[in-house]
Amino acid sequence: MPRSSYLSRTFYALENEAFRIFWMGTLVSFLGMQMQVIARGYLAYDLTGKNSALGGVMLAFGVPQLLLGMWGGVVADRFPKKKVLVVSQAAIALNSAWLAFMIEFDMVEYWMLVAAGVVQGAGFAFVGPARQAFITDLVGRESIGNAVVLQQLSMNSTRVIGPSFAGILIAVPLLGIAGVYFLTTAGFIVAVFSLWRLPAGNPRPGASDRSPLADLTDGLRYVRRSPAILQLILVSFAVIMIGFPYQSFLPSVAKSVYGVGGFGLGLLSSAAAVGAVAATIVVAGTAGHRRAWSFQPIVAMGFGASVIGFAAAPNFFTGMFALVFVGALASGFQSLNNSLTMTLTERDYHGRVQSISMMSWSLFGLASLPIGVLADHIGIRETLALMGGICIAIVLLITVWGRVRNAAPQAAAEARATLPLSERPSSGS
Repeated sequence: MPRSSYLSRTFYALENEAFRIFWMGTLVSFLGMQMQVIARGYLAYDLTGKNSALGGVMLAFGVPQLLLGMWGGVVADRFPKKKVLVVSQAAIALNSAWLAFMIEFDMVEYWMLVAAGVVQGAGFAFVGPARQAFITDLVGRESIGNAVVLQQLSMNSTRVIGPSFAGILIAVPLLGIAGVYFLTTAGFIVAVFSLWRLPAGNPRPGASDRSPLADLTDGLRYVRRSPAILQLILVSFAVIMIGFPYQSFLPSVAKSVYGVGGFGLGLLSSAAAVGAVAATIVVAGTAGHRRAWSFQPIVAMGFGASVIGFAAAPNFFTGMFALVFVGALASGFQSLNNSLTMTLTERDYHGRVQSISMMSWSLFGLASLPIGVLADHIGIRETLALMGGICIAIVLLITVWGRVRNAAPQAAAEARATLPLSERPSSGS
């Protein structure tokens, strides 16, 4: 679809009313999530004083996603996506409300944070694939690359104000961490009600003719026989599992390295979010460009380098400056990767492919605990630098392997991603 200006190319998916409603619901939901991430990390570290406790909470979030994530993709491809989202997000809202009351009445213990992480992780195992797959039902394939990146923009935008707002509330005695959790619950509830105005997102006819296990196996085979998609997923695994846990340890950096409280922690998170929003807007205007494929590994390795830079930052203000680049490169990579993966995937496989890709967030949770233990032994700065270096090395190895082994299939995939829908060959061509 031709566009007369960069601005119109950047936001054109929002011209679709259904996607606009969906986008706003996602914005409200993720505002609550970002506030809760700060409050949960602050509370976990406050209750225990250990980096491993932060990793333990993320582990609790990651294990159910790892066990249930691919089944979430099967469900998204077999059932109406709106119903899947309503049920899953309602469960997340109830989980948040329970923890809010425990904190309010001073009954919270660390194990409760772990239990809540398990429930939330199980909920997002179904929310994530259904949300991504729902985009195609709302906007169609021609706009999917732009819509996926704008979805990422809604999430990153909440990271600008959410952490700072959470930090402010934590510092207010009458509100505190309990107030943050009550507001996050309200955000989840608003997101549930926003879904009622959207179409059902029904699967294709005959989608449930086979057994769920057969669907799961077929999804894995589809990724295996699609070299370009496989490479995108492997790079995503490496970057998110090894590099993205820096977010989990910002409370530790804020307290033990820079000596700042909740408000300072919010500022650190917001600095990363400012860079993330700026990068996502840039990617939104270029998501369909053929060179996006070439930019992806460069941005991924740049992210690893920025984490090393953050580890070396000598003071709070330098750390904030470094986090702008960390956030920008993290978001740029994630937006490019998601856009390319969704564009290259056939509609019938969107839920399953996204569930496989989102397993990287399960690995994020699993890796956070050993990373936290390592940080307790060698220091958080040294651990962050090691994370960045390993991230660069693995991305480089996967990229070289992919280009040598799959050069022809990848070239065809790049060309297919930039064709109009009517001109794209089917997977069997």
